[in-house]
Amino acid sequence: MLDDYLQRLTLRIAAALGNWSEQRRQREADYFLRQQQPDGGWRGREGGSDVYYTGFALRSLAVLGALRGAPAEKAGAFLRAKLTGRESIVDFLSLLMSGALLEISAGVDLYSSAGPQWRDAVANSLEQLRRPDGGYAKGMEGSISSTYHSFLVLLCRQLMERPIPEPERLVKFLLSQRAAEGGFLEIRLQKRAGTNPTAAALGALQMLGAMTLEIRDETIDFLVEMQTDEGGLRANTRIPIADLLSTFTGLVTLTDLEGLGELDLPAVQEFVKSLAQPDGGFSAAAWDPAGDVEYSFYGLGCMGLLGM
Repeated sequence: MLDDYLQRLTLRIAAALGNWSEQRRQREADYFLRQQQPDGGWRGREGGSDVYYTGFALRSLAVLGALRGAPAEKAGAFLRAKLTGRESIVDFLSLLMSGALLEISAGVDLYSSAGPQWRDAVANSLEQLRRPDGGYAKGMEGSISSTYHSFLVLLCRQLMERPIPEPERLVKFLLSQRAAEGGFLEIRLQKRAGTNPTAAALGALQMLGAMTLEIRDETIDFLVEMQTDEGGLRANTRIPIADLLSTFTGLVTLTDLEGLGELDLPAVQEFVKSLAQPDGGFSAAAWDPAGDVEYSFYGLGCMGLLGM
C-alpha cells in the first residue's frame, strides 16, 4: 500500500484529472502506452527499458485511470526481474511505488516470488547508507549525506512498513541543511538552496512531524522567489530558466504548506500549457524540443495540482 504522503499526492492528482473528458484522458494515456517497450518496461531518451522511467509511466497511467490489463501485466513481469538486482535508491523507490500501484490499480502482485524476509533485508541494506550526521548518502561509496536521498530512504521504509530508526537524527540532519536565504541545500558543500532539495526536505519533515511555523513561512517565501517571468519555477537562483520538475515539486510543497496562492497562478498555468505536446506528453522546458515519460508525469501532476 502507498504510504500516506504518496497516497495523498496520487489521489489529489487523480481526482483533478478525473474531471477531464474521457477523450482527453485517453489521449494522454495513449502517449504513455505507445512508449511501452516489448519487455514491458519504459525507457528514457536513450538506452533500454529502465526501472526509473517505468515508475513514472505507471504513476501517470494510474492517475489517468488507465493502469490495467495487458500493459500492467507486462510491466509487472519486467519489474519482477529487477527484484533480485542491486538497484540504486532512486530506482528502488520506483520499484516499490510501481509495485504498490500495480497491486492497487490492476491486482498485479509484484512480490509473489519474493521471500518473507525480503523487506527486512532491504531495510537493513538502506541503513548502510546512513552517515554519522543522521542523513543518508546517495550510495555506499558516498561520504556526504544528501537531502534528496534521505527523503527517498524515508519513503522507501514507509512503503515497506519499516519505520526509520532514530528519526530524531534524521530531523537534526535535515534542519542542518537550511540555507541562510531560505530553502534547503542538497549537500552541505553547496552554497545555494534549490527548489527540489527544499521540496524533499519539507516532505521529510512533514512525514517526521517536525514542521514549524517558521520553516513553513520561510519556505513559502523562498519558493515564491523561484518563479520566473516564464511563469514556472526554476531549480535555483543561478538558473534563469524555469523547468517542469522544479515547477512540480514547488507546487507540491506549496500545496502542502497552504501557500499555493502566493504564486502568480495564471502564469504557472500558461507555462505548463506551453510545454504540452499535441499528441500527449510534455517537454521539460522551453529549450526542450521533445518530451519523455518523466516530464510528462510532472506535466500531468502540475495540471492536477493547479486544477487545470
